[in-house]
Amino acid sequence: MTTMRDVARVAGVSAKTVSRVFNDDPHVTEETRERVRWAMQKLNYVPNLLARSFRAGADAAVGVAVPDIAEPFFAAMTSSIEVDLVGGGMAVVITSLFHEGRERSALESLLRRQISGLIVACVSADQSYLAPWQERTPMVFVDRAPRKLAGVYVIEDDLGGAREAVTHLASYGHRRVAFLGVSTPETTIRRRLRGYSSTVAENGLDSSPDLICMPAASAEESAAALVKRLAASNAPTAVFSANIPCTMALVQALHQAERTDIALVGFGDFPMAAALTPAVTVVDQDPARLGHIAVDRLLSRIEDPRAKPRLRTVLPVALIPRGSGELRPRE
Repeated sequence: MTTMRDVARVAGVSAKTVSRVFNDDPHVTEETRERVRWAMQKLNYVPNLLARSFRAGADAAVGVAVPDIAEPFFAAMTSSIEVDLVGGGMAVVITSLFHEGRERSALESLLRRQISGLIVACVSADQSYLAPWQERTPMVFVDRAPRKLAGVYVIEDDLGGAREAVTHLASYGHRRVAFLGVSTPETTIRRRLRGYSSTVAENGLDSSPDLICMPAASAEESAAALVKRLAASNAPTAVFSANIPCTMALVQALHQAERTDIALVGFGDFPMAAALTPAVTVVDQDPARLGHIAVDRLLSRIEDPRAKPRLRTVLPVALIPRGSGELRPRE
């Protein structure tokens, strides 16, 4: 049976582009449209989502599950996923997982809908319960790899981003750089902590355990605990914040405490970061690109489930200096 990937190969485009041509996406150029139509005709290919749904025993819909759709990073990623899938003629069912205790019930509720595929950013420390579901439903994990389960995943360079952030702060004279995070099983924070710790050691910075501040599951509580430490004689002069919620909470707490002299680099950009005083230096991610690639990997699995998948994709990140990360230690 001819697949969309066969058409894509003959036309010299991606399977996603073939889907967009079939659905009359206005963003496809006329040259590309004609090439795809020629390949469809050559291969006698007739896309039929409904027929494929009946054959697979699944709806022409994809489930998308993220920790919290309200977080800027996941909102942007989910938006790009939805645009791509709707453009390909598929429906999208979105849910927020919120915390690890809800993950399994939320995902299994989605999977019982007989969806065609699942894109998920997990929040718990164990995804082994998805093994039987994975046998019949294609899955792609985003932002963090699955744990206790083999699967296709697309992540950012958390280790490299953390190294760049700490190295950047060290280059401005900081020897006591704090790590701000939350006490959850999220692999993203754990990877960024590893990157922080290895760079602290490589640069000969202070490696005191009290510089690692992740006492609570709440970003606000962790930020408040760190700000309290600034009154100590051996207080940190700079902070590497592990994610957007922590950075936003810390910025607010620093302003309230009138301690905007503390250097800060946050992992992940967020609205208004460039408009603050000082503007927030960040390790910039690309959530839209993350979503695009996740969709591409999922469509490949749906179109040809027998093909050997590319299991691991790591996207680069880049530091954006804006002011807060370039503050020097106070005399």
